[in-house]
Amino acid sequence: MKYQKEVILKDGTKCLLRGAGEQDAAEALRCFKLTHAETDCLLTYPEENSFTETDEAEFLKAREESANAIEIGAFVDGKIVGSAGIEPIGGKEKIRHRADFGIAIEKAYWGNGIGKALTLACIECAKQAGFLQLELEVVAENAAAVRLYEAAGFREYGRNPRGFRSRRGWQALVLMRLELDR
Repeated sequence: MKYQKEVILKDGTKCLLRGAGEQDAAEALRCFKLTHAETDCLLTYPEENSFTETDEAEFLKAREESANAIEIGAFVDGKIVGSAGIEPIGGKEKIRHRADFGIAIEKAYWGNGIGKALTLACIECAKQAGFLQLELEVVAENAAAVRLYEAAGFREYGRNPRGFRSRRGWQALVLMRLELDR
């Protein structure tokens, strides 16, 4: 999928949101490793990522060429400082209306509007791809993220009290969804 939009952040900085492509692989991988080291609220730890730069380039190329999946980079001064994406839950008839949403932002940029901009961009892309429902899981203790998703229209539909077994202990996950056809 293709996407491109410039937004102005809360501090007045320009941020380019665009579908990341294979040329962005090194920068995307750097951002991934950093964001996954800065918080315990993401699915993996940085050392669990086995992607090489070539793997990342292939992943981003596939997203760029996809009709219903995308990885959007948030670029500030040419550097990726966050990313978000959507991908189908599956291709079977009964679930092809559903897409999964994920997001990660460098800690230095938290609270500056990038999360909201990326979330809204992914919602727009999900609608364009024809999805009827966008889904996510968020660590319950990540109150700022939960508020962001609620403000974008996501609603909680359940909880998994032992969703993550982090190095600190159990983390509850809030299951959220956004109905795109309402």
